[in-house]
Amino acid sequence: MDLEAAKIIGMALAVGLGAIGPGAGIGIIVGRAIEALGRNPEASGRIYGLMFLGIALTEALAIFALVIAFIIRYA
Repeated sequence: MDLEAAKIIGMALAVGLGAIGPGAGIGIIVGRAIEALGRNPEASGRIYGLMFLGIALTEALAIFALVIAFIIRYA
Protein backbone atom coordinates (compact mmCIF):
# COMPACT_ATOMS: atom_id res chain seq x y z
CA MET A 1 0.00 0.00 0.00
CA ASP A 2 1.44 3.34 -0.95
CA LEU A 3 1.25 6.57 1.03
CA GLU A 4 -1.62 8.09 -0.97
CA ALA A 5 -3.85 5.07 -0.39
CA ALA A 6 -3.07 5.13 3.33
CA LYS A 7 -3.96 8.83 3.50
CA ILE A 8 -7.27 8.28 1.74
CA ILE A 9 -8.15 5.37 4.04
CA GLY A 10 -7.17 7.46 7.07
CA MET A 11 -9.30 10.35 5.83
CA ALA A 12 -12.30 8.07 5.32
CA LEU A 13 -11.91 6.56 8.77
CA ALA A 14 -11.56 9.97 10.42
CA VAL A 15 -14.72 11.31 8.81
CA GLY A 16 -16.69 8.10 9.24
CA LEU A 17 -15.86 7.51 12.87
CA GLY A 18 -16.01 11.23 13.62
CA ALA A 19 -19.60 11.42 12.38
CA ILE A 20 -20.94 8.50 14.42
CA GLY A 21 -20.80 10.26 17.79
CA PRO A 22 -22.33 13.57 16.72
CA GLY A 23 -25.02 11.73 14.76
CA ALA A 24 -26.06 9.77 17.82
CA GLY A 25 -25.74 12.86 20.02
CA ILE A 26 -28.02 14.95 17.82
CA GLY A 27 -30.57 12.16 17.78
CA ILE A 28 -30.53 11.99 21.57
CA ILE A 29 -30.79 15.79 21.91
CA VAL A 30 -33.76 16.07 19.57
CA GLY A 31 -35.50 13.06 21.08
CA ARG A 32 -35.17 14.44 24.60
CA ALA A 33 -36.35 17.88 23.43
CA ILE A 34 -39.48 16.36 21.89
CA GLU A 35 -40.07 14.41 25.09
CA ALA A 36 -39.68 17.61 27.13
CA LEU A 37 -42.10 19.45 24.84
CA GLY A 38 -44.64 16.70 25.34
CA ARG A 39 -44.34 17.06 29.11
CA ASN A 40 -44.26 20.87 29.27
CA PRO A 41 -45.43 22.65 26.11
CA GLU A 42 -45.32 26.09 27.79
CA ALA A 43 -41.51 25.93 27.95
CA SER A 44 -41.12 25.50 24.20
CA GLY A 45 -39.09 28.69 23.67
CA ARG A 46 -36.47 27.74 26.23
CA ILE A 47 -36.39 24.11 25.12
CA TYR A 48 -35.92 25.03 21.45
CA GLY A 49 -33.14 27.47 22.28
CA LEU A 50 -31.23 24.93 24.35
CA MET A 51 -31.87 22.23 21.77
CA PHE A 52 -30.36 24.30 18.95
CA LEU A 53 -27.41 25.24 21.14
CA GLY A 54 -26.79 21.57 21.90
CA ILE A 55 -27.11 20.65 18.22
CA ALA A 56 -24.61 23.36 17.22
CA LEU A 57 -22.07 22.27 19.82
CA THR A 58 -22.47 18.63 18.88
CA GLU A 59 -22.17 19.38 15.16
CA ALA A 60 -18.90 21.20 15.87
CA LEU A 61 -17.38 17.81 16.74
CA ALA A 62 -18.20 16.50 13.27
CA ILE A 63 -16.63 19.60 11.73
CA PHE A 64 -13.49 19.01 13.80
CA ALA A 65 -13.35 15.44 12.48
CA LEU A 66 -13.62 16.80 8.94
CA VAL A 67 -10.77 19.22 9.58
CA ILE A 68 -8.62 16.40 10.96
CA ALA A 69 -9.43 14.34 7.87
CA PHE A 70 -8.25 17.17 5.60
CA ILE A 71 -5.08 17.51 7.66
CA ILE A 72 -4.45 13.77 7.22
CA ARG A 73 -5.07 13.99 3.49
CA TYR A 74 -3.05 17.09 2.63
CA ALA A 75 -0.24 17.02 5.21
